[in-house]
Amino acid sequence: MTEHVWSFKSTSGHLAGADLTGYKVEATDGSIGKVDKHSEEVGDAYLVVDTGVWIFGKEVLLPASTVTRVDPEDKKIFVDLTKEQIKDSPEFHREKHLGDAGYREELGTYYGFPPFGGRPL
Repeated sequence: MTEHVWSFKSTSGHLAGADLTGYKVEATDGSIGKVDKHSEEVGDAYLVVDTGVWIFGKEVLLPASTVTRVDPEDKKIFVDLTKEQIKDSPEFHREKHLGDAGYREELGTYYGFPPFGGRPL
């Protein structure tokens, strides 16, 4: 049910092998931070975004399917989420959650299909 959550959409403009580290990340209602780490592994693609002062210096993990567009010229990534949706996502701790299948399932359900686990947008 959530397997497509961890893949880039073919329409996003993401190019395999591109280094997205340092790209600014834009929600539908404004900037949320910069990419600190990313993966493009098939079925396990994601962005770790450093939110800076926006969420008190915390990082968030965004599944690749949330990316709507990659702009390599301006080094920006656009996601189809609002700041509030990102802020309300399950709390992320890199050391604890990056390899945690249970966390991935929880996050996949939150960002999954139907969109956002069936929660109203």
